[in-house]
Amino acid sequence: MSDEIARSHVLEVAARLFGQLGYDGTSLQLISDVLGVGSAVVAEVAGDKRALYQEVMRQAFEAEREMLEAAVSRADSARSAVHEIVDAYLDFHVANPQNRALWAHRWVADAADFSTMEDQYARPLLQIAARRIKDAVPPDVNTYYLLGTMVWCVHGFLGSGILSPNQGMRDAAQPEVVESFRAHLHVLMDRLLAPWYQAPDAPDPPTRLSAPPAE
Repeated sequence: MSDEIARSHVLEVAARLFGQLGYDGTSLQLISDVLGVGSAVVAEVAGDKRALYQEVMRQAFEAEREMLEAAVSRADSARSAVHEIVDAYLDFHVANPQNRALWAHRWVADAADFSTMEDQYARPLLQIAARRIKDAVPPDVNTYYLLGTMVWCVHGFLGSGILSPNQGMRDAAQPEVVESFRAHLHVLMDRLLAPWYQAPDAPDPPTRLSAPPAE
């Protein structure tokens, strides 16, 4: 029976359904129905629903990890790495809406019994970025929050678009809107990277507001 369908095709369909409906809203039977085979065939080829979700999330992580590692390798300084990461992260999620959808479901308590996914797959990505940019981050800025600001802004923008100046919404799928948002992100990151300014009579700057993620 396992010759009837390729494992890669099973995972492709499962990833699409998990992204659209969430883990909790997707059954193995639904995956099987979309594939046009019995659930026993799906289980034989790629495992049960739990195994499918774990593999879908692992593949999503690997794709994002490759993107981030390439971004940090292109940078010639910690500060330029911030901008490389911003561009790569935005472009990746514009091109891979399914990855964003998978995480968006998790952020509203989907698949709650998979409690270690963030430590497995989100924390390592933060560590890759934080190690490369830490020398550019001022002592009064939390490195986690700086990277989180990028993540929250990108996912919020891609999920909702932005109000037009006069009426209606500007679609985040439009290239010119993406480029406008990209420019805003670069300005935002530059503001967060501004050197510590000590006003007269202000307390001494902290040694470091928060350590970057552990190596």
